[in-house]
Amino acid sequence: MLWSFVVLSAVFNGGHTSPTQRPWTRSGAIEGIPCRFSNAGRTADCLGGQLESVPWSYFPSTLEDIDLSYNKLQEIRSEDFRRLPRLRVLNLQYNNISRIDDDAFGNNNLLERLNIFNNSLKEIPASILTSLLNLKYLYMSNNLYKRATLSEGFSRLAKLQVLSLGGPLVEGLKREDFRPLMKIKLKGFAIKCSSNLSYYEPGSLRIVQTEQMGFDMAIDQRPGTLLHMLQDLANKSFSAIQFRNLFEFTYYTGDEDIFQGLGDITAFQLVFHRGKFNENLLRMALTNLQVAPIKRLRFQYIDFARSQKFSDSGAKSSITDLKLEKLDLWYISNPDILRFDWRFTWFNKVKQLSIGYVYFNSVPCDAWVEMSGVEVLDVSNNRLRDDYIFNKLCNYRGSMTSLHTFNMSTNELTSLRDLSALTRQFHRLQVLDFSHNQLGSAESSRGCIWQRNITTVIAHHNQFTTEALACLPTTVHFLDLSSCNLDQLNVTYFEKAINLKELLLSDNKIKFIPSRWESPSLFRLALDGNSFGLISKESFQHMPGLSHLRAGNNPYHCTCELHAFIEDTKTKGRVNLTDWPENYKCYHPEQFLNTVISRYLPSEVACDVRLVIIISVATTTAVILILMLICYIFDLPWYTKATYQIIRAKYRAHKERAAGEAGPFAYHAFISYSHCDADWVREQLLPCLENNRNPYRLCIHERDFMPGRWIIDNIIENIESSHKVIFVLSRHFVNSEWCNYELYFAQQRAMGKTFSDVILVVKEPIDPGSLPSKYCKLKKMLSTKTYLEWPQQANQQAFFWAQLRSVLGKPTRHSTRSKNSSIGGHSLKEPTGPEMADPDGGAEYVKDEMFNGRQIPVVASGSGDKSSQVMRCQLDALQLVNFAVRMLCCCTKACSRGTERVDKMSRQLEKSIEGLITIFHSYSSKEGDKHKLSKAELKTLLQEELTDFMAGCSDASAVDKIMTDLDENGDQQLDFQEFVVLVAALTVACNEFFEGSCKN
Repeated sequence: MLWSFVVLSAVFNGGHTSPTQRPWTRSGAIEGIPCRFSNAGRTADCLGGQLESVPWSYFPSTLEDIDLSYNKLQEIRSEDFRRLPRLRVLNLQYNNISRIDDDAFGNNNLLERLNIFNNSLKEIPASILTSLLNLKYLYMSNNLYKRATLSEGFSRLAKLQVLSLGGPLVEGLKREDFRPLMKIKLKGFAIKCSSNLSYYEPGSLRIVQTEQMGFDMAIDQRPGTLLHMLQDLANKSFSAIQFRNLFEFTYYTGDEDIFQGLGDITAFQLVFHRGKFNENLLRMALTNLQVAPIKRLRFQYIDFARSQKFSDSGAKSSITDLKLEKLDLWYISNPDILRFDWRFTWFNKVKQLSIGYVYFNSVPCDAWVEMSGVEVLDVSNNRLRDDYIFNKLCNYRGSMTSLHTFNMSTNELTSLRDLSALTRQFHRLQVLDFSHNQLGSAESSRGCIWQRNITTVIAHHNQFTTEALACLPTTVHFLDLSSCNLDQLNVTYFEKAINLKELLLSDNKIKFIPSRWESPSLFRLALDGNSFGLISKESFQHMPGLSHLRAGNNPYHCTCELHAFIEDTKTKGRVNLTDWPENYKCYHPEQFLNTVISRYLPSEVACDVRLVIIISVATTTAVILILMLICYIFDLPWYTKATYQIIRAKYRAHKERAAGEAGPFAYHAFISYSHCDADWVREQLLPCLENNRNPYRLCIHERDFMPGRWIIDNIIENIESSHKVIFVLSRHFVNSEWCNYELYFAQQRAMGKTFSDVILVVKEPIDPGSLPSKYCKLKKMLSTKTYLEWPQQANQQAFFWAQLRSVLGKPTRHSTRSKNSSIGGHSLKEPTGPEMADPDGGAEYVKDEMFNGRQIPVVASGSGDKSSQVMRCQLDALQLVNFAVRMLCCCTKACSRGTERVDKMSRQLEKSIEGLITIFHSYSSKEGDKHKLSKAELKTLLQEELTDFMAGCSDASAVDKIMTDLDENGDQQLDFQEFVVLVAALTVACNEFFEGSCKN
């Protein structure tokens, strides 16, 4: 059995079949040592960590399994494993351990497996076994001790099952070496000796009781030793016996039959591993095996050669009665071993013949006839080609009469036609394996005729075309075409393969599932790892017997059809998705990429068109009805109409104000009231707010609306030109349509802000609940905003007016011009401060709101004469300058556009203005921008036009200071608007000077 050889190999190699180190990971590692801990602190993996000593201080006391193999350990000390009372498995192989303290395992009574294979121990460490009474597996071969003698301490290891010992320095075996094992029944025993065996005392192995026996010793110098060894094993039964490197350096050339004792040994399997065999030695072994009760024979990694003095017995072979259940010929250096005596008769009574890695390049015609007893033939892994195994000149009739299974996998076969011709006469052939070849081309897959008994075809890892499927046997019950590069299926073949029950098509490139795919007997189907993305209930409707389906790892399009298939499959339970759900993921659409299909749950609406239509019609109808109801309840047509009026009015106002922007607020408040409350407004409200020392400017429609304009335009523009809006609320106000407009427009102006600019004056009590629905905002303000209520008692009215004035704020004395009136109104913005002196002392300024905070120079000279004192104007005089400058600017713009004129201006004043403009442009056009004065142009203008002014100025930097004071935008130039400030200031100063002269 295969497991027997695996166990023996593990014994010889110290429990490890390969010294290859595992890749290191830091998962579960402790900082400072190259060990990985797992299994809740019960396992430590320190393999290949370059450790020079046992890191015992880092080991938790819960450890049960430690792997310290492939390190650089040199000794095992008493404290290394003292803290690990639960330790059961300890691997120390492949280190350089030369010393182990006697009490190194004194506290490890539970230890069951100890591996010290391939170290540098010079003596068998018998003293360490004192406390290891539970030891079951002990590997200590391949060390440097010279004798294999066991101490009496081994007799106490009653639970011992596997023992390997010996090494390259053990020169031989003595009869007393293994006496302590007399009463211990082992499952495996292996002994290794020197390549130059010096002695072997007969009876050395007789006392060993084991199921499996392994020898690693070369008898090149003493070939007769094998006779004594076989005599020691006589009359015993073994599951496996292995001879390793029986002849390590030379081929046996003696005449003595050294295998004579094989006939007396009962073993299930005999293995010859490595070593040199020639024809004579092989014939000796096979001759004795003909009478030996051994069922399986294996030659592997054998260096085979022809014998120089091989004696051919003539027409009849010397090996004709080799009865074996299985014969394995693996990794043989010379394919001549197949016909070592120039015949193939030694295969005649072998039931299972496996020939691997022999690389033979031909099969003679008589070989097929001689293998008449072979039931299972395995010629995989031999690089066979079509002409190596199939000879068109051979007559295969009557050959391989017992063959049931034929394995030709992992070769270089290309022709299905030749393969069918080879096996056509194998009448009992049922299982055919030609996987891992190059079969499946269309040219070499025509005219195939197969044996009708073939039921199983294993053909994965080939290169099949769709046409080549027609060349496969149609009698199959099982067909494996995985990884064959198929991109589509031949439906015609599956219609003919009526007995097909299991079909494996994994890891191909199948792009779609044919809708006409009929396979009535199929019950197991594998389609995973292909390229199709669509699958539905109709895909397998012609497979009534299908019960197991594996279709994961495909680029599925998550659609309603796929969801319906999955739901139908789970609901009915007829088909079992064997790899559901982890291997089923969405590939398309992109938003569902890598989504597990089990979580793809589309709604019924998305998958049922009829339901979508019904819901759409119902939803549309409901929305229309709801909108109609909302319009009816909240008077939406009225709001729509009002919004339309606002937009129209703002558009007209924008066109009319295209020439400039609006200035500050023209009114302190806009009064909204019903015409029925007009008497109260005229007799009470206006006199108390307008006829006092600090009057407010109020806007009422009767007096201040611009005649001839749209009413809506007047309402909107005056509300926007007013700082606050006062609503006089009464029952008449609620019933007034225009009052409602005014309230709505005031709300729109306050959109996104608080309603602090809206003042509610309740003239008579109003119940908010009785207001119409379109007054929802007014209802909210009445319930959330503090309002003023007009008292009926006369003694309380004075307090009402004080409250109203405090809400309106303190009125200002400065005037501006209203948009709708020809008279000036008071500005609602206070001056920002009194006179401000320049730090250099060259000029004084007043900051005025009419010029957007511009500083106006009052004195431009540093002299101390009378004229400079007169030029220090007071704040009230400067208010006139504001008005004068604005008028000059307006006139300038009018003259430049030629489209407007200021009414009622005298002709002489017009000439003065025209002269002022002409003088400015005569100097500004000399250099640079012709509409602006540079510093040099300004200096020239002052010197030539204001000679006396400049003569009376003692400050040499006066022009620079004037330039800096007037240059509002900092461009080092003066436009006309900046220049005219100087003229206005000088004009006011001169006027006061003349007024003072007249008085004096």
